[in-house]
Formats: sequence, C-alpha cells, structure tokens
Amino acid sequence: MKRFYSDVATRQHEGAWQVTLDGRGLKTVRGAPQLVPTKALVEELAKEWDIEGEELDPRGFPLRDMADYALDVVAADREALLDKLIAYADTDTLLYRADPDEPLYARQQEVWEPITKTFEAAHGVTMKRVSGIMHTAQDEAALTTIRASMSDLDDFSLAALETMTSLAASLTIGLSALEPDADPLALWQAASLEEEWQADLWGRDEEAEERRAKRTADFERAARFAKAARG
Repeated sequence: MKRFYSDVATRQHEGAWQVTLDGRGLKTVRGAPQLVPTKALVEELAKEWDIEGEELDPRGFPLRDMADYALDVVAADREALLDKLIAYADTDTLLYRADPDEPLYARQQEVWEPITKTFEAAHGVTMKRVSGIMHTAQDEAALTTIRASMSDLDDFSLAALETMTSLAASLTIGLSALEPDADPLALWQAASLEEEWQADLWGRDEEAEERRAKRTADFERAARFAKAARG
C-alpha cells in the first residue's frame, strides 16, 4: 500500500492519547478510537507510522497491532484472557526441570531458581518444581492468588503479558518482565535456557538463529510496550 499521509502527530483526546495522521485520529481494526493511556506509548506508536517509507509494510506496525488487541479483544473479555494466562502457570517452563543427576539440572537451578523465588515472594505463593516431563498440577490456592494479581493489570499490560508469556512458555517470566526493575533480555535468555543448551550441544543453524533473534525482538518489544503503557 502506498503511504497515504504526510504528517504524523499525537494529541490528547478524551483523557487519553491518540496518534493522528494528517490531523485525523487513528482507529482500531474494529473501528474504535485508538486511545492509549500514556504519552510514552502514543509516541512509540507514532514512531511506527513516521518511519514508514513510500510503501507501507504491514509488518511494520507490531505495537499498533498490540494496542488494537488490547482495545478490541482484551477489554471486551478480560476473563477469557486471564483464564488463558493462568493455564501457563500450571505448565510453566521454569518449573519443569531435568533430573537432578543431569548436567542441565544444575544450570536450571542456577538460572531459574532465583527468578522463581523472586516471583514467589512478589506474589506470596509457593510453586511446585518438577523433575522430568510428567505434569504436576500447581496448588489451586497459588493459581487463584496469581490470577487475582493479574486481574489488577490494565488491558495494555495484559496484552503485552500474553505475548511475553506465550513466547517464553512461562507466566513466571511474563509477569517478572512487568516488574519496574525488570531486565527483559535477561529474562528472555533465562526462558531460552534449554533451547540454547541444546544448540550449544548439537550445533547451530542459520534458520534457527534467525527464529531465535525474531522471538527475542518480539519479547523485548512487548516488554517495551508494557513499560510505555504504564508510564
């Protein structure tokens, strides 16, 4: 598609912020005004439109798409998303570890255990660690507490949390990335520990490295979106 606008700006509107193209406020895919809660986030959204050339690349608007998702989907049914997210806590990657006699186990303990303990302390829960791949259900009380904590998040943070959690296969990682002092890249590297372990053991190939790089960028972008949305 040809670029159809000249001027990209932002404005305050109805107590929120909105990107404008040639003075016209943007709308979501479903036709609602694309109103976001902070100046920091609207500036991130405006950048996507501003850096486009004469031909618009639909892949160049991941933050816009996340904002639309928050407004059109998350806001319409928060409970459905909370149900989806809490399911990750019951199969969380960081809780499923190798057998204690395997070399990988020591590395998982070194990297994952501090993150898990910090998460438990932040949410006032205790999570079950599992050696092997057999599913072990987490305590319902812990899951209820975590779900209640997520229910306090705004729609934009929840949209970002879904992206980060699904990429990491870990709600522990996703929620940890929302903390004010979080290091998203370090958390993503922790989530990728097993994949990196196998790559170091068996070798790397170009396509797999490209996929890993894309997923890393997607995770960091979602973390940046959440941080901007929370000001």
